[in-house]
Amino acid sequence: MFKENLFEYLEKTDPEIMEAVKGELDRQENQLEMIASENFTSKAVLAALSNPMQNKYAEGYVGKRYYGGCEFVDQAERLARRRVRELFGAESANVQPHSGTQANITAYLAFIKPGDKIMGLSLLHGGHLSHGHPVNFSGMFFDVVHYEVDRETGALNYDTLEEQAKKERPKLIVSGASAYSRFWDWERIRKICDNVGAVMMVDIAHIAGLIAAGVHPSPIPYADVVTSTTHKTLRGPRGGFILCHKKDKKSVNKMNFPGTQGGPFMHVIAAKAVCFKEAMTEEFKEYQKQVVANAAKLASYVIDHGFEIVSGGTDNHLFLIDLSNKGLTGKAAEKALETAGITVNKNTVPFDEQSPFVTSGIRVGTPALTTRGMKETEMEEVGALLVRVLENMEDENVLAEVRKKSFELTRSFPIYI
Repeated sequence: MFKENLFEYLEKTDPEIMEAVKGELDRQENQLEMIASENFTSKAVLAALSNPMQNKYAEGYVGKRYYGGCEFVDQAERLARRRVRELFGAESANVQPHSGTQANITAYLAFIKPGDKIMGLSLLHGGHLSHGHPVNFSGMFFDVVHYEVDRETGALNYDTLEEQAKKERPKLIVSGASAYSRFWDWERIRKICDNVGAVMMVDIAHIAGLIAAGVHPSPIPYADVVTSTTHKTLRGPRGGFILCHKKDKKSVNKMNFPGTQGGPFMHVIAAKAVCFKEAMTEEFKEYQKQVVANAAKLASYVIDHGFEIVSGGTDNHLFLIDLSNKGLTGKAAEKALETAGITVNKNTVPFDEQSPFVTSGIRVGTPALTTRGMKETEMEEVGALLVRVLENMEDENVLAEVRKKSFELTRSFPIYI
């Protein structure tokens, strides 16, 4: 039965769920997906996710499980660990975290204690919930101070960051972001951490694929611990991993299990191994170069048509459009664009005067469009559609026309052939 077409089998056994699955596949196929944290996996990754390793409990680690019958899941986890170490040039890897946030929980608690002070980029300035936001575990467990981008440039000012670190004396500084479009100076951050005696933790969830391909500087030579997701630019299954030095392997592994998680998702770890192998190819490197080229082209088009980009452009796969000079909100823009067949997410911009539920900006990314095969020429077309919607958000005829053109563009670049 397992060898049958799984979609056909699901259609027979649970048509209601199959209806939802088909609807989501159609949505992905027929809209221009520009949410920066989303991507489309390969068929090989999808196949690995739908495998019988889902059935296996494997608490513990390779060769040291709490259950019998782990020969083949050990094989899969061993491959995943070896491949991700090779991909990023790391000494040790843990591939069991269920998500990027789970990886961050483990990393914090492996290096510092609850109540210790941490510094992370403010969520309102492009950071992530798990970098110390008060509603998140990181803000509940630790004494948090946030650093911000420069008001004038929209980029990080490392002199200001260093001054703040000297004043606050955090036990850990976490860098990385969910909505920051510029390179990170890892060497400078290492020096700042050394000057104040802080652990250097880097969350590369958004830029992991770019780093793996060599189109973004790597923090591996500088950081004490690196966390990431396997989706987003890395184009794998939804999940996380942790990279560290051999000397810290034991404490990281122990904090992951039994510290913060139970049994690993072995089918997902198999899919992670697949995506790590894919990321080692020349094709993947060329893909990541195109992701960056597409983001730069699209940002340039938007700027040329009178819209403001936070920090003035992008070095990576995403950028933030600040709509405040147009009198628009991110919430309204997201809704209008979705009606027109373009998917983005509302996002706060630095020093935003709107609430996080409304926002003054939208976050735009190119990983998914690039996976479909789109290049700079198509970015011109996408930019024109994006701008037209933002300039005519209340015009239903314009939204309908753009939706038709968006659909036509997706037909030329199918996801799963």
